[in-house]
Amino acid sequence: MYLSGGRGCCYFSEQFRAACRELDQPAPVAPWQLLVESMGVRIYRLYDEQSGLYEYKIFGGLADCPPKLCADVYMDLDFRKQWDQYVKELYEKTYDGEKIIYWEVKYPFPLSNRDYVYIRECQEMDFDGRKIWVVLARSVSVPQCPEKPGIIRVKSYKQSLAIESDGKTGSKVYMYYFDNPGGMIPSWLVNWAAKSGVPAFLKDMQKACRNYSKRT
Repeated sequence: MYLSGGRGCCYFSEQFRAACRELDQPAPVAPWQLLVESMGVRIYRLYDEQSGLYEYKIFGGLADCPPKLCADVYMDLDFRKQWDQYVKELYEKTYDGEKIIYWEVKYPFPLSNRDYVYIRECQEMDFDGRKIWVVLARSVSVPQCPEKPGIIRVKSYKQSLAIESDGKTGSKVYMYYFDNPGGMIPSWLVNWAAKSGVPAFLKDMQKACRNYSKRT
């Protein structure tokens, strides 16, 4: 079991079981809309009137990648820097006894890079006799991580990830994602990230899982 401790526990206590339940949903109900189905991945979105942005739910699978391996790969920040081409900087530090992650993401020219400061927690859940790994993350404000010139801080970021066995040698995966990237993002980039970026990320993660098992 992975635990971030500190603030994470009170932020996330109710959300772990909710993420588990999503694995049993055949499809989110209205007003969620199916955005794209590609490479075995279904992506739904919901318009958020307050921000003018979309929340996303992703359902898919990772063949030949057992759930514990997926969780290990997802939690390993140093390894993430090797396989995720969009990572500019990524590390975990402890401030006031709490583990905080700093993450800078490369954006295509001429857009400014974005960075995130967030907490996360991973738990191995016993959910109705099933073993499910859940990772939850949420942005936080940390005075020791001030904004940097030329980089836009993403101040609103939420993510949930639930992984369980697909009954064979792979995993069923559910992901919820929302962030407010700030600034002016062209609609083509938003659409690309949702429709192509997510399936491509899962494909990269699948490859990373295979490479990870070779190095351990």
